[in-house]
Amino acid sequence: MLGHRIADRYPRTPDGWSVTDRTAVGPFTTRVEYRTGDGATAIWDSRFHRKHASLLSRSGRPAGRSASWWIGVLFAIGSVCFVLGPMPGFVQLVGSAADGTVFFVGSIFFTSAALLQYLEAANADRGPQGGEHRRMRLLTFEPHRIDWWSTLIQLVGTLYFNVDTFRAMEQSFDTSQVDRLVWRPELFGSICFLVAGLLAYLEVRGGGILRAERNLEWKIATVNLLGCILFMISALAGYVVPSTGDVLDLAAANLATALGALCFLIGALLLLRESAEEAPARSIRRLPAQ
Repeated sequence: MLGHRIADRYPRTPDGWSVTDRTAVGPFTTRVEYRTGDGATAIWDSRFHRKHASLLSRSGRPAGRSASWWIGVLFAIGSVCFVLGPMPGFVQLVGSAADGTVFFVGSIFFTSAALLQYLEAANADRGPQGGEHRRMRLLTFEPHRIDWWSTLIQLVGTLYFNVDTFRAMEQSFDTSQVDRLVWRPELFGSICFLVAGLLAYLEVRGGGILRAERNLEWKIATVNLLGCILFMISALAGYVVPSTGDVLDLAAANLATALGALCFLIGALLLLRESAEEAPARSIRRLPAQ
């Protein structure tokens, strides 16, 4: 369904339930504690809900049929390409054309994973009770959701990387064209990744930078944020100085790219581990009535 706009507050409070506590990051709700109709306590978390109450990632679904599992697979393949591409000696072994192709292929896998991640968020149930049945949503407008912003911005970032890596395969650009046609998309893509990674981290953190429950969700968000920071460093170090035509710091750019991709690979493998664990019966945690 295109152009569908959700007017109700996210998450929707079920009939007969009341909100007893709410955690937010700016305007974004990341955690809600409810008192249910039978007096029990139910805990809703933004990321946990998306991973277990989406049309694409439903609780009880086998790992291989969950979007979350495939997101991990696609990000892992793309990360391997970006680890391999800048490795010392690889370009000499395969040639610059093949090396550029490796980066471009990796960016395509990143975009595929990011698109699936956005669709997972777009098709999450709007309330904590789950079990909603509806058709696939391809595009939503939900600026009140932190995960909507995070997944959308990351998807835009991967598209910039598609442009950057595709153009980088062209060998006929002069210095000014390289900075305009190759480096700028890389910079914009890295900025998008950094913003998306920070939002994803804050979604898991819930209310602050320093306090942390160091569970698997936190590890995934943290290692991915570190990868985004390293990609930003790589983009800055990869600037081509117009007066000389040389990269500002090629060694630093390659090292930061490889380390950043390694972080993304670790995050993808942790996501696979999370997806393979026994899924909970519901997307909320329920505590007995007091």
